[in-house]
Amino acid sequence: MRKKLLAAATTAAAVATLTFTTTAQANHSWGGYHWARTANPFTLKLGDNLSSTWKSYLSTASADWSTSSVLDTTIVTGQSNSSCRATVGRVEVCNNTYGSNGWLGLASISLSSGTHINSGTVKLNDTYFNTSTYNTSSWRTMVTCQEVGHTFGLDHQDTTQTNTNLGTCMDYTNSPDGPPSNLHPNTHDYDELATIYSHLDSSSTVGSTAAVPQVGNSKESWGKRVAHSSHGDTYVRDFGKGNAVVTFVIWAS
Repeated sequence: MRKKLLAAATTAAAVATLTFTTTAQANHSWGGYHWARTANPFTLKLGDNLSSTWKSYLSTASADWSTSSVLDTTIVTGQSNSSCRATVGRVEVCNNTYGSNGWLGLASISLSSGTHINSGTVKLNDTYFNTSTYNTSSWRTMVTCQEVGHTFGLDHQDTTQTNTNLGTCMDYTNSPDGPPSNLHPNTHDYDELATIYSHLDSSSTVGSTAAVPQVGNSKESWGKRVAHSSHGDTYVRDFGKGNAVVTFVIWAS
């Protein structure tokens, strides 16, 4: 199972990298990962573990993604802290000065049964957001939107930051303001969510309660790197028996 899981994740990430680096695609599922649920739309809780500086950006991201026809998000009190331990059945969103470790933001999802998401975390690194380069509303808006989007099972539409902006937060860029602006989801993102969640499951991982694997803030804890681009990498840590944590990293420039 462990070899099959890593092989599947590697293949999915490699195909995604090859596709998204060359051209924008409406098909940008992240490895087929999705929350199991028995009906649409479903409501996913976003745990607010944020300082006051970040709260409005989470509110914007929640409102943006709730425009989807298949899911809604609601902001609730976080059950974690700055360490951002995952809580099963929901997404925890955190910020902290995680250090000069190279990454601007992290999105991690815990998997059960291979592709079913059962928890998610978003970490926003104030070590970089406190610098003049990233301490702007545009960078904070885009990265929050993008990292939360990953926890639904979305990949990037494009990973080449030198291309023209695609008008979506699920796009690499050196200039979030554009033109066009990369601060919010676009139609392709909502269409892809509708595709990802077009089928229903016999059970639900949304709001469930169980133990969940944890990863830390360093490469060593993320497991095996399965995809690489100049500004983002994907890692998989396999815990066995169909359980794994997949982490997408946005590197700072």
